[in-house]
Amino acid sequence: MAWFVNALLIAAVAALAIVRQFRAGRVDTDGRWWVLPGILAFVALREPDLLGGDRHTASAAVLAADLLMGLALGAGWAWTTRIWVETDGTVWSKSTKASVVVWTAGVGLRAGLFACAAMAGVHQGSSALILALAATLLVRSGVLHGACSPCTGPRPQPQPLRTVTACSGPRGRSPCDGGRLPALAFP
Repeated sequence: MAWFVNALLIAAVAALAIVRQFRAGRVDTDGRWWVLPGILAFVALREPDLLGGDRHTASAAVLAADLLMGLALGAGWAWTTRIWVETDGTVWSKSTKASVVVWTAGVGLRAGLFACAAMAGVHQGSSALILALAATLLVRSGVLHGACSPCTGPRPQPQPLRTVTACSGPRGRSPCDGGRLPALAFP
């Protein structure tokens, strides 16, 4: 029964993460970006079959490769996410078409890894997949949180507009009347 619950958890978290990321959504800039990956890691690490079967060394190698792929997938997903700041200071993000390519490549590589491991007689439990998903979400959230932290700091106060004085043109001639550019104003 535990495998069924884990399969539902994997499917629910993956569906939630994918659907939510391809719609524009606010980025939580408080300090809770690590909570969901932490819960997933806790659920995965409490399972006794993390290193399944009697081939613990090979299983640990497959788990390490899966975690490295999860880290790379999270970083690629974050780097292909569009981030912007609205005028009210809220930070928003939305995954792009390149994110679909990253996800597709990540799922394909992970399926290939599990197929090779199964052919070698190494069987990973669902807890390994949950741990890799936690690594993916942790890295993505961490990269986005790091990218957004400069956006959420204290905003500079607006400066009054000033008129720019034109510099001299060639051979000391002024490029405009009176040496001033009345139509241009910069903050």
